[in-house]
Amino acid sequence: MIPGPTPAATGGTDPAPPGTADLAARLTGFVRALRGHGLRIGPAETVDAAAVLDVLGLADRDQVRAGLAAALLRTDGQRPVFDAAFDLFFPLGVGTPEAVRQRTGRDASGAPDAADPPSPDPWPPHAASPDHPAPDPAALREDLRARLAAALAADDRAAQVRLAGEVVAAFGRYGSGGASGTPGANGWSAHQALGRLAPETLLARILAALRAGADGSGPSGPDGASGASGIPGADVADQVLPDEIRRRIQAFRAMVATEARRRAAELRGTEQVAARAVAPTADRIDFLAAGRDQLAELRRTVHPLARKLATRLAARRRRAARGRIDLRRTLRRSLSTGGVPLRPAYRLRRPARPELVLLCDVSGSVAGFADFTMLLVQAMRDQFSRVRVFAFVNRTAEVTGLLTRGGGDPAGLARRILTEAAVMGYHGNSDYGSALGGFAEHHLDAVGPRTSVLVLGDARNNHRDPNLPALRLIAGRARRVYWLNPEQPSLWGTGDSAAPAYAGVVEMHSCRNARRLGEFIARLLPV
Repeated sequence: MIPGPTPAATGGTDPAPPGTADLAARLTGFVRALRGHGLRIGPAETVDAAAVLDVLGLADRDQVRAGLAAALLRTDGQRPVFDAAFDLFFPLGVGTPEAVRQRTGRDASGAPDAADPPSPDPWPPHAASPDHPAPDPAALREDLRARLAAALAADDRAAQVRLAGEVVAAFGRYGSGGASGTPGANGWSAHQALGRLAPETLLARILAALRAGADGSGPSGPDGASGASGIPGADVADQVLPDEIRRRIQAFRAMVATEARRRAAELRGTEQVAARAVAPTADRIDFLAAGRDQLAELRRTVHPLARKLATRLAARRRRAARGRIDLRRTLRRSLSTGGVPLRPAYRLRRPARPELVLLCDVSGSVAGFADFTMLLVQAMRDQFSRVRVFAFVNRTAEVTGLLTRGGGDPAGLARRILTEAAVMGYHGNSDYGSALGGFAEHHLDAVGPRTSVLVLGDARNNHRDPNLPALRLIAGRARRVYWLNPEQPSLWGTGDSAAPAYAGVVEMHSCRNARRLGEFIARLLPV
């Protein structure tokens, strides 16, 4: 059952079920948090979600999750944000996890004891007492690791959920509580808890347990199957087991993160934690802050985003297709109706498709931004009459062919450019002045009066000459030149940034995520 929001959080007792007003406040807070992460949810969807809760009730949490997702979501990409926020606003429980309270009772008496009152803080590292002595950290860690290895080997998700609560309670707290005197009152950290537990190092132990299970001597799964959890055959198991174990460990890490967010929300407020601790959707991930997994997720969104932009552009073009009335054709049509212009004719607009030149900094600091932009433009190449792509670190080279031939391996695009194109000279640092000069000297014929030029980079020039005349020469030949900078404007001009100097020559826009980039690319195209 989905618990009520409050006071039981610290008392460790069973919460009262939420009332109607509380449930409505929780739902509107949930919707507000989703909107804060860019999900477009209107009043109609909110009313639908309320109807879902009215029909389903709160007894089955998985059913509630599925029902609200059906009412509120529009795309699969929104689901991770939805799930993280749902776990905060409709948590599995409140306060100290039940598994931790039960385990404390067992430790005190040697067996589960219902008469032993549960403690809200069973493992207090800073407040040990005769009733609750501080456990040995090394023994506690080894115990948790042993039970986690068994749960992962058996793929027992219920046990993993319980262990996630225990791990956060044991290792995730930080701070001494200050005035409240409650250990962990300053917050809960999944990073700290997972760092202490190190579940990745259990791979060999779990692998051995699964292989022993496949031989009939190891642990059995929750459904009574062999310890290999339905993975038959030693040869096949040797190939898939390590990846399967890593997937299970990754899922456990997500459980720990969910538990830490839940407990942090009880301290700091659900909406505040939802705004700061829930990862944004892929199209709102900051290019400069994205990790490897997030960049891979971004690359997977390239083609759906390109299709959406193309569809949006087609609709805009249909709406803008009617131009002014063509008087000559209208009068000619009126001859068939006795001179009455019943069917006016319009001058159809035929906007020319522009040429596009990308000039991309592919150095380490902004490679993810340039990589994604090149892939997006390549996916939308039908919208342009011609696309040419140039890359640079401190020397400029055309990489249009690499981009075209390497469409099947978008993850390796940056590596191919760095290894196969001459984008670096005698050093590996960014030099925009040298790169712009090289482009103006060797590739200026790529730019003409129908060409829009996009320069992609953070304009951090390592204190070298920015070579503004070269940029002016390019801008003088092109139809338009835009500079897309993945840094926020407050950082322009700080340190070795030459952004203000370049912004004085061409239009410079802050473009920090895929959503902003898509909007800009759509604006660039004529309708």
